[in-house]
Amino acid sequence: MSKTIYAGVSKIEITCEEGGTYDALLSEKAKKHIPIEYLGTTLKIDDPLFARVLVLDDGLGKIVLVTMDVTAIGARTISQNILSDSADDFMPDLRKQIEKEFNIPGCRVSVSASHTHQAPRMLCDDDAQIARILGAIRTALQNMVPVTIGVGSGFEDTITFNRTLMLKNGTDHTLSPFPPEDEIERLRPVDPEIGILRIDKLDGSPFAVIYNFGCHLLLGSPKRNSGHITADHVGVTLKYLEDNLGGGTMAFFLQGSGGDVNEIFNYDLDKRHRTVDFGTTLGESVLKGYRKISTGPAEIKVVCKNIAFPFRKDIPNIISAIKDEQAMLMASLNTSYAYLLSFKEFLPLYLQYSLNPDYPSHLSLRYLRAAECGDKSIKEKDDRNRLEIKKYLDRIRTMEKMTRNELKISMLKKHQEVIDEIGTATIPAEIKGIKIGDCVYIATPMEMLVEVGFNVKKMSPFKYTYIASISNGYLHYAPPASYYRRGGYEVSECLLAPEWENIFYNVVKDIFTELEK
Repeated sequence: MSKTIYAGVSKIEITCEEGGTYDALLSEKAKKHIPIEYLGTTLKIDDPLFARVLVLDDGLGKIVLVTMDVTAIGARTISQNILSDSADDFMPDLRKQIEKEFNIPGCRVSVSASHTHQAPRMLCDDDAQIARILGAIRTALQNMVPVTIGVGSGFEDTITFNRTLMLKNGTDHTLSPFPPEDEIERLRPVDPEIGILRIDKLDGSPFAVIYNFGCHLLLGSPKRNSGHITADHVGVTLKYLEDNLGGGTMAFFLQGSGGDVNEIFNYDLDKRHRTVDFGTTLGESVLKGYRKISTGPAEIKVVCKNIAFPFRKDIPNIISAIKDEQAMLMASLNTSYAYLLSFKEFLPLYLQYSLNPDYPSHLSLRYLRAAECGDKSIKEKDDRNRLEIKKYLDRIRTMEKMTRNELKISMLKKHQEVIDEIGTATIPAEIKGIKIGDCVYIATPMEMLVEVGFNVKKMSPFKYTYIASISNGYLHYAPPASYYRRGGYEVSECLLAPEWENIFYNVVKDIFTELEK
């Protein structure tokens, strides 16, 4: 039976203090994986980071939902301390103190990261994070009011793209350096659905809103800076929603299936207001969907499953295969040609033959007259030059391919080190189902890819089902098993064996079954 829900909200700033350096807390091993421009760079804050708290009580029990402006939750060991903001024991320590002070079971506490990651260090110290979040929960509990809840969705397909380039040779590639464009077959899809949970006071005035959307927070700060601490476009959208709804409404963001999604403006570095434009456009689409939602009584249910995913075992073989390919590519550069163009010679030739492919060396009248006389010297010269241009471009492509391979080897080695350091065949994971009214969130610690999100929605018996990625822990990327043989970025950055996918779907099915009871 649907019950009256009581809700409380609060937020607290969790930004670190300016004055230190980005890499002050990083180990020497972690520093090897950080862009060199960050090393020794002074912390600069463009907009503050927050932890936002929503407490819901249906009379049978409370749930606590926390969203944090941070890259990941409990990620130090799993990232080799690269993501140093959130301690490995953050979740158990926070839950222990919530249970002790507020008598709310730890399994009914969920913490989600936005995945902002412009800088290696962003948050205040470990103890301060927990203390401030506890304070925000305390405030939320002191200001509980009866509410009604409604669920709906919005639509926005103009601001993101799937960053996985499916190549004609049957492999995948992501991010720079990009492969030659004539090698690209197509992109994978995005999920344009925006999940929206609307919470109103009994008089119909807005109280809180949660939006769920797959994105990657790579645009930088609204002040147009890169490398500064920022909540990215999520901060813009949250403020837009709160300003437009008014009345002290609090907005929340839950990361969706955005593991292989980027913002469409990501590479438009000259687009001065790209972060504000993205956040505002998304905010407008959230509000459009929000206004169609009606609210009423609701029920709350939480199902938590603690499972184990297997670590992958194929990394050494993949590295060996890539190194074999590197050797062949290197051998292909050891050409027996007597002469090779330098860049100084190549560039004017390339421009000349691109400007007028039919008559690159002279005016057309010279070519026409030579043809009349049977003079083949101009054509032979052009053929030689075109061959030299092709040879140069082929070498460039080869070297770009080798660069991409070296990046893959570096990522794979890093993750093999993590697996070796942990020293177990499996890693624990918490998968949580949270049902609020007609809405079900599947909270996972991985960066979920679009296809996985689609599959969860197809499996669900509920009208509105959304993935809440990067929640209650962090296990890096989780690509579908079929992607592994294609070797894309998310596969190279993955710790989990491909068997993770079936394990995940089976536990999600169990969660759905229990939530239906």
